[in-house]
Amino acid sequence: MFGGLKMTDVLKKRKYEFNSRLIVGSGKYKDFQTTKDATLASGSELITVAIRRVNITNPNKENLLDYFKDTNVKLLQNSAGCFTDEEAITTFRLMREATGIDIIKLEVIGDAQKTLYPDVIETIKACEILKKDGFTIMAYTSDDPIIAKKLEDAGADAIMPLAAPIGSGLGIQNKYNIAFIKDAVKVTVIVDAGVGCSSDAAIAMELGAEAVLTNTAIACAQNPIMMAEAMKYAVIAGRLGYKAGRIPKKPYATASSPVDGLIQF
Repeated sequence: MFGGLKMTDVLKKRKYEFNSRLIVGSGKYKDFQTTKDATLASGSELITVAIRRVNITNPNKENLLDYFKDTNVKLLQNSAGCFTDEEAITTFRLMREATGIDIIKLEVIGDAQKTLYPDVIETIKACEILKKDGFTIMAYTSDDPIIAKKLEDAGADAIMPLAAPIGSGLGIQNKYNIAFIKDAVKVTVIVDAGVGCSSDAAIAMELGAEAVLTNTAIACAQNPIMMAEAMKYAVIAGRLGYKAGRIPKKPYATASSPVDGLIQF
Protein backbone atom coordinates (compact mmCIF):
# COMPACT_ATOMS: atom_id res chain seq x y z
CA MET A 1 0.00 0.00 0.00
CA PHE A 2 1.20 3.54 -0.82
CA GLY A 3 -0.68 5.90 1.49
CA GLY A 4 -4.31 5.04 0.81
CA LEU A 5 -3.56 3.43 -2.57
CA LYS A 6 -3.64 -0.34 -2.35
CA MET A 7 -1.37 -2.45 -4.50
CA THR A 8 -4.55 -4.17 -5.71
CA ASP A 9 -5.33 -0.92 -7.57
CA VAL A 10 -3.57 -2.25 -10.64
CA LEU A 11 -4.01 -1.30 -14.28
CA LYS A 12 -5.36 -4.35 -16.11
CA LYS A 13 -5.49 -4.89 -19.85
CA ARG A 14 -6.62 -8.37 -20.79
CA LYS A 15 -3.76 -10.70 -19.78
CA TYR A 16 -1.55 -7.79 -18.66
CA GLU A 17 -1.38 -6.22 -15.21
CA PHE A 18 0.67 -3.18 -14.17
CA ASN A 19 1.22 -1.84 -10.65
CA SER A 20 2.16 1.58 -12.03
CA ARG A 21 -0.33 3.79 -13.84
CA LEU A 22 2.47 5.73 -15.53
CA ILE A 23 3.52 4.72 -19.04
CA VAL A 24 6.70 6.22 -20.45
CA GLY A 25 8.24 6.62 -23.89
CA SER A 26 11.67 5.71 -25.16
CA GLY A 27 12.35 8.57 -27.59
CA LYS A 28 14.53 11.68 -27.32
CA TYR A 29 16.95 10.31 -24.71
CA LYS A 30 20.68 10.76 -25.24
CA ASP A 31 21.28 7.02 -25.01
CA PHE A 32 19.64 3.73 -24.06
CA GLN A 33 21.22 3.69 -20.60
CA THR A 34 19.55 6.98 -19.70
CA THR A 35 16.30 5.59 -21.08
CA LYS A 36 16.58 2.65 -18.73
CA ASP A 37 17.62 4.73 -15.70
CA ALA A 38 14.73 7.19 -16.15
CA THR A 39 12.22 4.40 -16.72
CA LEU A 40 13.24 2.62 -13.54
CA ALA A 41 13.13 5.90 -11.59
CA SER A 42 9.58 6.49 -12.84
CA GLY A 43 8.37 3.17 -11.49
CA SER A 44 6.70 2.50 -14.82
CA GLU A 45 6.27 -1.07 -15.96
CA LEU A 46 5.43 -0.22 -19.56
CA ILE A 47 7.52 1.70 -22.09
CA THR A 48 6.56 2.55 -25.66
CA VAL A 49 9.03 1.63 -28.36
CA ALA A 50 9.17 2.24 -32.10
CA ILE A 51 10.27 -0.62 -34.34
CA ARG A 52 13.46 1.23 -35.34
CA ARG A 53 14.71 1.21 -31.73
CA VAL A 54 14.36 -2.55 -31.48
CA ASN A 55 16.55 -3.11 -34.56
CA ILE A 56 14.92 -6.39 -35.47
CA THR A 57 16.54 -6.29 -38.92
CA ASN A 58 20.12 -5.92 -37.64
CA PRO A 59 21.05 -8.03 -34.59
CA ASN A 60 24.53 -6.47 -34.53
CA LYS A 61 23.19 -3.02 -33.65
CA GLU A 62 22.46 -1.82 -30.13
CA ASN A 63 18.98 -2.96 -29.10
CA LEU A 64 16.72 -1.33 -26.52
CA LEU A 65 15.30 -4.75 -25.65
CA ASP A 66 18.65 -5.79 -24.19
CA TYR A 67 18.53 -2.99 -21.60
CA PHE A 68 15.26 -4.17 -20.10
CA LYS A 69 15.83 -7.93 -20.06
CA ASP A 70 16.54 -7.98 -16.32
CA THR A 71 13.61 -5.72 -15.33
CA ASN A 72 9.85 -6.01 -14.91
CA VAL A 73 9.33 -3.39 -17.64
CA LYS A 74 7.34 -4.54 -20.65
CA LEU A 75 7.61 -2.99 -24.10
CA LEU A 76 4.58 -1.37 -25.70
CA GLN A 77 5.24 -1.32 -29.42
CA ASN A 78 3.87 1.68 -31.30
CA SER A 79 3.29 2.62 -34.92
CA ALA A 80 5.06 5.98 -34.81
CA GLY A 81 5.68 7.24 -38.34
CA CYS A 82 2.70 5.41 -39.88
CA PHE A 83 0.23 7.41 -41.97
CA THR A 84 -2.19 4.75 -43.17
CA ASP A 85 -3.98 1.81 -41.63
CA GLU A 86 -2.02 -0.56 -43.89
CA GLU A 87 1.32 0.78 -42.65
CA ALA A 88 0.31 0.40 -39.01
CA ILE A 89 -1.06 -3.11 -39.50
CA THR A 90 2.08 -4.27 -41.33
CA THR A 91 4.32 -2.72 -38.66
CA PHE A 92 2.58 -4.49 -35.80
CA ARG A 93 2.43 -7.85 -37.55
CA LEU A 94 6.14 -7.65 -38.32
CA MET A 95 6.99 -6.63 -34.76
CA ARG A 96 4.94 -9.42 -33.20
CA GLU A 97 6.55 -11.97 -35.50
CA ALA A 98 10.01 -10.81 -34.45
CA THR A 99 9.47 -10.18 -30.74
CA GLY A 100 6.23 -11.82 -29.65
CA ILE A 101 4.94 -8.46 -28.36
CA ASP A 102 1.16 -8.24 -28.80
CA ILE A 103 0.28 -5.21 -26.67
CA ILE A 104 0.38 -2.14 -28.88
CA LYS A 105 -0.06 1.61 -29.01
CA LEU A 106 -1.89 2.29 -32.26
CA GLU A 107 -1.17 5.69 -33.73
CA VAL A 108 -1.78 6.76 -37.31
CA ILE A 109 -0.67 10.34 -37.92
CA GLY A 110 -2.69 12.67 -40.14
CA ASP A 111 -0.57 15.83 -39.98
CA ALA A 112 3.20 15.36 -39.91
CA GLN A 113 4.07 19.05 -40.36
CA LYS A 114 2.68 20.92 -37.36
CA THR A 115 0.33 19.16 -34.99
CA LEU A 116 1.09 15.42 -35.30
CA TYR A 117 -2.64 14.99 -34.79
CA PRO A 118 -3.98 11.51 -35.48
CA ASP A 119 -5.91 10.46 -38.55
CA VAL A 120 -8.84 9.04 -36.63
CA ILE A 121 -10.48 7.43 -39.67
CA GLU A 122 -7.36 5.40 -40.50
CA THR A 123 -6.94 4.61 -36.80
CA ILE A 124 -10.44 3.14 -36.56
CA LYS A 125 -9.90 1.04 -39.70
CA ALA A 126 -6.61 -0.31 -38.36
CA CYS A 127 -8.14 -1.00 -34.96
CA GLU A 128 -10.85 -3.22 -36.43
CA ILE A 129 -8.34 -5.41 -38.26
CA LEU A 130 -5.73 -5.57 -35.49
CA LYS A 131 -8.41 -6.60 -33.00
CA LYS A 132 -9.24 -9.58 -35.21
CA ASP A 133 -5.52 -10.40 -35.18
CA GLY A 134 -5.64 -10.71 -31.39
CA PHE A 135 -3.69 -7.62 -30.36
CA THR A 136 -4.27 -5.74 -27.11
CA ILE A 137 -4.82 -2.24 -28.46
CA MET A 138 -4.25 1.17 -26.88
CA ALA A 139 -5.42 3.71 -29.44
CA TYR A 140 -3.98 7.24 -29.67
CA THR A 141 -6.68 9.68 -30.73
CA SER A 142 -7.98 13.23 -30.53
CA ASP A 143 -9.89 14.40 -27.46
CA ASP A 144 -13.22 13.76 -29.17
CA PRO A 145 -15.69 11.62 -27.18
CA ILE A 146 -17.52 10.54 -30.36
CA ILE A 147 -14.32 9.16 -31.90
CA ALA A 148 -13.42 7.58 -28.57
CA LYS A 149 -16.68 5.64 -28.59
CA LYS A 150 -16.13 4.55 -32.21
CA LEU A 151 -12.66 3.26 -31.29
CA GLU A 152 -14.13 1.33 -28.38
CA ASP A 153 -16.67 -0.19 -30.77
CA ALA A 154 -13.82 -1.04 -33.17
CA GLY A 155 -12.14 -3.09 -30.45
CA ALA A 156 -9.76 -0.73 -28.65
CA ASP A 157 -8.86 -1.95 -25.15
CA ALA A 158 -7.85 1.57 -24.10
CA ILE A 159 -8.48 5.05 -25.48
CA MET A 160 -5.53 7.47 -25.43
CA PRO A 161 -6.80 11.02 -26.01
CA LEU A 162 -4.15 13.68 -26.48
CA ALA A 163 -3.84 16.38 -23.84
CA ALA A 164 -2.15 18.69 -26.36
CA PRO A 165 0.05 18.23 -29.46
CA ILE A 166 2.84 15.66 -29.03
CA GLY A 167 5.94 17.17 -27.46
CA SER A 168 4.32 20.57 -26.89
CA GLY A 169 4.36 20.43 -23.10
CA LEU A 170 1.17 22.49 -23.01
CA GLY A 171 -0.65 20.21 -20.58
CA ILE A 172 -4.34 19.37 -20.79
CA GLN A 173 -5.97 21.96 -23.05
CA ASN A 174 -9.54 20.70 -22.73
CA LYS A 175 -10.32 19.17 -19.36
CA TYR A 176 -13.99 18.88 -20.21
CA ASN A 177 -13.35 16.63 -23.20
CA ILE A 178 -11.21 14.28 -21.14
CA ALA A 179 -14.09 14.03 -18.66
CA PHE A 180 -16.58 13.54 -21.53
CA ILE A 181 -14.47 10.68 -22.93
CA LYS A 182 -14.29 9.10 -19.49
CA ASP A 183 -18.10 9.12 -19.39
CA ALA A 184 -18.51 7.97 -23.01
CA VAL A 185 -16.53 4.72 -22.90
CA LYS A 186 -16.24 1.72 -20.62
CA VAL A 187 -12.65 0.87 -21.54
CA THR A 188 -9.55 2.40 -19.94
CA VAL A 189 -8.76 6.06 -20.65
CA ILE A 190 -5.07 7.00 -20.77
CA VAL A 191 -4.10 10.64 -21.27
CA ASP A 192 -1.34 10.83 -23.86
CA ALA A 193 0.73 13.59 -25.50
CA GLY A 194 1.34 17.16 -24.38
CA VAL A 195 2.19 16.48 -20.74
CA GLY A 196 4.87 18.97 -19.78
CA CYS A 197 5.39 18.62 -16.03
CA SER A 198 4.36 16.52 -13.07
CA SER A 199 1.34 18.67 -12.23
CA ASP A 200 -0.09 17.94 -15.69
CA ALA A 201 0.06 14.23 -14.91
CA ALA A 202 -1.62 14.75 -11.55
CA ILE A 203 -4.43 16.75 -13.17
CA ALA A 204 -5.03 14.01 -15.74
CA MET A 205 -5.40 11.44 -12.98
CA GLU A 206 -7.65 13.73 -10.92
CA LEU A 207 -9.95 13.99 -13.94
CA GLY A 208 -10.43 10.23 -13.77
CA ALA A 209 -7.95 8.97 -16.34
CA GLU A 210 -6.74 5.49 -15.43
CA ALA A 211 -3.18 6.21 -16.56
CA VAL A 212 -0.88 8.78 -18.16
CA LEU A 213 1.70 8.36 -20.92
CA THR A 214 4.56 10.82 -21.16
CA ASN A 215 7.87 10.87 -23.02
CA THR A 216 9.18 14.33 -23.89
CA ALA A 217 8.49 15.80 -20.44
CA ILE A 218 10.91 13.29 -18.93
CA ALA A 219 13.44 12.76 -21.72
CA CYS A 220 13.93 16.48 -22.42
CA ALA A 221 13.90 17.69 -18.81
CA GLN A 222 17.13 19.19 -17.50
CA ASN A 223 17.29 16.21 -15.14
CA PRO A 224 15.38 13.30 -16.72
CA ILE A 225 15.87 10.99 -13.73
CA MET A 226 14.48 13.53 -11.29
CA MET A 227 11.55 14.37 -13.57
CA ALA A 228 10.78 10.66 -13.96
CA GLU A 229 10.52 10.34 -10.19
CA ALA A 230 8.34 13.47 -10.04
CA MET A 231 5.98 11.91 -12.59
CA LYS A 232 5.83 8.73 -10.53
CA TYR A 233 4.56 10.53 -7.45
CA ALA A 234 2.31 12.88 -9.44
CA VAL A 235 0.40 9.95 -10.91
CA ILE A 236 0.07 8.35 -7.48
CA ALA A 237 -1.12 11.64 -5.95
CA GLY A 238 -3.60 12.28 -8.75
CA ARG A 239 -5.03 8.78 -8.49
CA LEU A 240 -5.40 9.10 -4.72
CA GLY A 241 -7.07 12.49 -5.12
CA TYR A 242 -9.55 11.11 -7.65
CA LYS A 243 -10.43 8.10 -5.53
CA ALA A 244 -10.73 10.26 -2.38
CA GLY A 245 -13.41 12.45 -3.99
CA ARG A 246 -12.83 16.18 -4.15
CA ILE A 247 -15.11 18.76 -2.52
CA PRO A 248 -17.63 20.53 -4.79
CA LYS A 249 -16.70 23.92 -6.17
CA LYS A 250 -18.73 26.86 -4.82
CA PRO A 251 -18.73 30.58 -5.59
CA TYR A 252 -18.71 31.65 -1.93
CA ALA A 253 -16.66 30.96 1.18
CA THR A 254 -17.45 28.35 3.80
CA ALA A 255 -15.76 28.79 7.17
CA SER A 256 -13.42 25.96 8.09
CA SER A 257 -13.33 26.96 11.76
CA PRO A 258 -16.45 26.95 14.00
CA VAL A 259 -18.13 30.32 14.40
CA ASP A 260 -20.38 29.35 17.33
CA GLY A 261 -19.21 30.31 20.80
CA LEU A 262 -17.00 33.21 19.72
CA ILE A 263 -16.35 35.97 22.28
CA GLN A 264 -18.85 38.75 21.82
CA PHE A 265 -17.53 42.33 21.92
